[in-house]
Amino acid sequence: MRTLIIETSTTACSVALIEEGAAVARLHDVVGRGHAERLIPMVAALPGGGRAGRVLVDCGPGSFTGIRVGIAAARGLALGWGAEIAGFSALPLIAAMGFSDRLTDDIAVILEGGHGEVFMQAFNADLTPCSPMESLKPGDALAALAGRRAVGNGVRWLADLAVDLDLTDMLPDAAAAALLPAMLTRLTPRPIYGRAPDAKPSVPR
Repeated sequence: MRTLIIETSTTACSVALIEEGAAVARLHDVVGRGHAERLIPMVAALPGGGRAGRVLVDCGPGSFTGIRVGIAAARGLALGWGAEIAGFSALPLIAAMGFSDRLTDDIAVILEGGHGEVFMQAFNADLTPCSPMESLKPGDALAALAGRRAVGNGVRWLADLAVDLDLTDMLPDAAAAALLPAMLTRLTPRPIYGRAPDAKPSVPR
């Protein structure tokens, strides 16, 4: 089944069509906060207007706004096309990209988390997690790194704290979803925020 991949959890806005385990088309742009304006035109620019029998969307963690934009678009497209919809997490996606770039025993994914924190989770080479996902201050993330290679767009926070670390700055790419095993592409399409939202509902007195 042809699958449309939507990736908006970081400063990158990325879409791809995957068929028979390989990306047949992809678009990737670093947009900062412009996901809402760029996403649908990027989907429309894919072959066949991006239409697919399945829509797979990154649920996070990452940018609160980017995640919501991606999931809303995925739900709308799936509804309009009568397509299946599911989600995946940015963390194993970037781990898969890191292992594809250079195989090591394990890897720590470190993503920008906001408010001076990073999202962090370590994975074995088969993409099974070897630590829980956490939102950490950079110093705590450095301690938890335990000598692992680290990849992701949050590694700059660690580079400022120590030298001689094995760090690779990396943004997620929708086409890399082809590297994920099927069991990691079956999440319910709802946000994985990774930490509590900044705004909290007021409590009536």
